[in-house]
Amino acid sequence: MNPSVIKSDLLKEEMYMKEYPCGLKAFIIPKKGYSKKYAMFSTNFGSIDSKFNLYGKDEIIEVPDGVAHFLEHKLFEQTDGNAMEMFADMGVSSNAFTSFNQTSYLFSCTDKFEEAFELLLRFVQNPDISEESVEKEKGIIGQEIRMYEDDPDWRLYFNLIGALYNDFPVRKDIAGTIESISHINRDVLYKCFNTFYHLSNMAILVVGDVDIDKTFEIIENKVDINKEKIHIDRGYPEEENKINEERVEVNLDVHNPLFMIGFKNNNEVKNDIRKEIAINIALETLLGKGSEEYISMYESGLLTSTLDVDCTFEKNYSFVSISGESQKYDEVIDRVMSILEKAKEDGVNEEDFMRIKKKFLGEALRQFNSVERIAHSFMSNYFRGVNIFEYVETYEKITIADVNNAIKDLIKKEFMAVSVVKPSKS
Repeated sequence: MNPSVIKSDLLKEEMYMKEYPCGLKAFIIPKKGYSKKYAMFSTNFGSIDSKFNLYGKDEIIEVPDGVAHFLEHKLFEQTDGNAMEMFADMGVSSNAFTSFNQTSYLFSCTDKFEEAFELLLRFVQNPDISEESVEKEKGIIGQEIRMYEDDPDWRLYFNLIGALYNDFPVRKDIAGTIESISHINRDVLYKCFNTFYHLSNMAILVVGDVDIDKTFEIIENKVDINKEKIHIDRGYPEEENKINEERVEVNLDVHNPLFMIGFKNNNEVKNDIRKEIAINIALETLLGKGSEEYISMYESGLLTSTLDVDCTFEKNYSFVSISGESQKYDEVIDRVMSILEKAKEDGVNEEDFMRIKKKFLGEALRQFNSVERIAHSFMSNYFRGVNIFEYVETYEKITIADVNNAIKDLIKKEFMAVSVVKPSKS
């Protein structure tokens, strides 16, 4: 079976893809002349996937929060040793991460690519989990959870999501809680592995100067490509079109107060890459480091940091956030809202729009000079059904009308919440 070839004239890049009978898709983005090679083996299983069943079966399975992250920790342990140590012995850098929607295992190397790639495919498909090791891991992950509870940026972010969302599980911490992980056992982990690590729910990506035919051959030798497909029904709750609470404040060990403003997008605005790019351009135009309003707030001492924007658009939820640091955070929040409300009425300046659009397009093109950035951008977009080439090409198509409409559609006071982290009282 010859691979399909997907090309981008704008990027002058191509991608080779094979879809196997088991449902697995494998992709190779060749980068001729690059010394570094990067591989990811990922599953569409993240922290929001705690309730599910298989099509054709009546049983609805509900597992404790934090299972996806817990399973990520356990997969490196193999009967013949720890996979991360095996990578290190080859001189290969390896890692893994769990997000709301995915778990990914990865490595980068300059030498021994094929040996490392075979190890990646082997260890991700073959867990060796004992009940004793699960109990030991609870202590390790419990320490991680406590560390994040004291991390100001982490608390700022998750407090905001908890304020925006009522029931949707994105509001829960990725690692779970001390209480939830206490209910995780070997059977729970294998139940989730056998469901979400089925090849039909996974994808493989390789970026670098590799032998394309040989790389696909390794996959076909190390993966059961003829395995029967399954379909997972994820039991996500229907989220109400309202926020949970308007404001959350906590005291932690910070020098200056941190604030984050969030806008929950209504149920009709999800996974819309055109709107995602448009609102990013809009907020950078209005509040970025080069904007008159930001310069004014910073030079007057009202702001003690940049205003950082994060736009999260997924299949089942989306929200926009703006964060910064200020002793007078309420004054900044009022000023930001005034800027956004004015833009809803007047639109953005066309000259500023064109400048920021060119800047963003240039940054999107430059990411293709980094195998790491290509891989991470590819996989995060893949699991929401978006082709990375299409995503970058959309920048060229964005108009000022798109930007002005995005501000009107996504910046709504009734869907706004605020998270604040203030210095602990002495």
